Amino acid sequence: MHGDFKDPLIPVHFALRIYRNGTVNYLMRRHLILSCQGRLNIFPFDDPQCSFAIESISYEQTAITYVWKNDEATLRKSPSLTTLNAYLIRNQTIACPIKASWRGNYSCLKVDLIFTRDRAFYFTTVFIPGIILVTSSFITFWLEWNAVPARVMIGVTTMLNFFTTSNGFRSTLPVVSNLTAMNVWDGVCMCFIYASLLEFVCVNYVGRKRPLHNVVYRPGENPVTQRLPAVLSRIGIILASPLPLSQGEKKREGGNQTSSSNGPNEIISCTNCGPNPCTHTANNGCAAEVRKKEPPHPIRVAKTIDVIARITFPIAYFFFLTFFFIHYKGAT
Repeated sequence: MHGDFKDPLIPVHFALRIYRNGTVNYLMRRHLILSCQGRLNIFPFDDPQCSFAIESISYEQTAITYVWKNDEATLRKSPSLTTLNAYLIRNQTIACPIKASWRGNYSCLKVDLIFTRDRAFYFTTVFIPGIILVTSSFITFWLEWNAVPARVMIGVTTMLNFFTTSNGFRSTLPVVSNLTAMNVWDGVCMCFIYASLLEFVCVNYVGRKRPLHNVVYRPGENPVTQRLPAVLSRIGIILASPLPLSQGEKKREGGNQTSSSNGPNEIISCTNCGPNPCTHTANNGCAAEVRKKEPPHPIRVAKTIDVIARITFPIAYFFFLTFFFIHYKGAT
């Protein structure tokens, strides 16, 4: 707060009137320039309050006492009063709190000027444009995973526009070292936009990976069990109950042709017997088909990531907006 006291003589800025009953009416004009920064940690949700006091420096409280006139219009707002980024909503006139001083107690009067901010201005210039830009970056989740030009253009454009809007507004604010509400707003919104870009990079990378070949084994089609008798016969090992070949398959061994079909003792992989092969009939209750776990296709994975992002990103941003406005509005 800065107070500029005018010279009371040139021109005359005071008036003195003495009545016969001993009443002294003394008027003096004072020119004050008040500067109140408010609470920048919750700006623009704060209500700045400017206070100044009038105190006697010549007479102690035992000799002279200042009191406010018992009138609601003791302090009136001048039509020429100019304020920056805030509006005066009310004022209150009180006596200064009594405190001990080495030079004595002097009569003092205090004035509190309570301002409010036009929050509609900040919503239309800061918050609503920011919400539009962040939600615009979520549009990429509804595009095809391989729509590279469209998704890159939306992500980069929203990021640049948010930087421009944020820097243009923050250039008008004083620089402080503590964490403010506007720092939280800008930081979280930029994180959401950047996260949408990272999600696109992840989806594009996963979708372009080469798919793994799926291997499905059915009874009689496992190449290991089909070729096992031939391999054993070549090395001179004869099984007591040879493994049957698939139906219709013929095999040449030493000029002789033998044919076989699936028998009742076909070797299959039974889920009840663990990973080791066992001999069971095909209809004894064991699994008739053994299928390896089918690996998901990369394109299917990429689309699944997009579907998850369509739900998680808007919900997370909605929770942030709710927490942000309730927390900082309640801090006032």
